[in-house]
Amino acid sequence: MHFDSLSDFFAMGGHAFYVWWSYGITFVLLITLTVVSVIKRKSLLTQIAQQHEHEKKLKQMRKDKKKNES
Repeated sequence: MHFDSLSDFFAMGGHAFYVWWSYGITFVLLITLTVVSVIKRKSLLTQIAQQHEHEKKLKQMRKDKKKNES
């Protein structure tokens, strides 16, 4: 589509509301998806680190228990 001026471009041939609304919704959804993904990634990494520490403590406790039994 060819536009004669910048205002014609922003008017989108009378369909500006729908065009810019769809761009806006897409932008908001992409930002939301990015933010949620980053938050979930951080949460998952924290959970994995906690689980690793827990397993490390259990291993140490088992080792200490075997040492005390002998």
